[in-house]
Amino acid sequence: MTVPLAGCSVLVTRPAHQAGALAAAIEAGGGRALRFPVLEIRGPSDPGVIPALAERLDTLDLVVFVSVNAIERGLPPLLACRDWPAHLPIAVIGRRSAEALEAFGLHARLCPPERFDSEGLLALEALQDMRGRRVVILRGDSGREYLADSLRARGADVEYVECYRRVLPQADPAPVLAALEAGDIDIVQCNSVESLQNLDTLLGEKGRAALRRTPLLVVSERMQPVARDMGFAAPLVLAANATDAAVLAALAEWWAGRRDR
Repeated sequence: MTVPLAGCSVLVTRPAHQAGALAAAIEAGGGRALRFPVLEIRGPSDPGVIPALAERLDTLDLVVFVSVNAIERGLPPLLACRDWPAHLPIAVIGRRSAEALEAFGLHARLCPPERFDSEGLLALEALQDMRGRRVVILRGDSGREYLADSLRARGADVEYVECYRRVLPQADPAPVLAALEAGDIDIVQCNSVESLQNLDTLLGEKGRAALRRTPLLVVSERMQPVARDMGFAAPLVLAANATDAAVLAALAEWWAGRRDR
């Protein structure tokens, strides 16, 4: 049996409800997964936004779900109100989102083949001429404006529907602080700039130095300069995207190189 992560200890920072599969895969590969959620996902501030959207789905030309959380928080209340209109295409930004969509019996008409971010989605031919098209983007309570701004510049009428909130969880950092100080964490996994900033906040001044000398795995090039600006001096490991498979592949390649030194 192949155990590419034998002896590797990984700090998994995904939200609690999304960490299980990755943690299990790390452990199946011979590694150790220490779970420390740095984001908590809650419902929207205004629960009425989703029923209101359901009433006008037929008037739209495109719906974009920016994340798995947008799908898991936005779709159930939508589908509780009505069936998805057959004519209405769905766009997602990554493969994990496309898979989450399929769990609801729906298919993403638009998904980047490789680069899983707003830039990758905007590169698709179908989104080049957006004149007169009505677009709704389902997202959390904040985020990048680049996608909406770019679609508007191409002629679309774009609005946001905020279907969830990201909050800093209440968490005891003591076990992670102790593990970092003891050198018992080989690498930290982070999925977003916000996750990285929350991790820094949760660990506080006590954990800051140890965190910054620990290797960090990120899932987008956009995270790299942010991590460097925050003072991370250890190697940055870049996964091809945020899927479990890509994260595991990056971990295995990095760990093999480390063991060979």
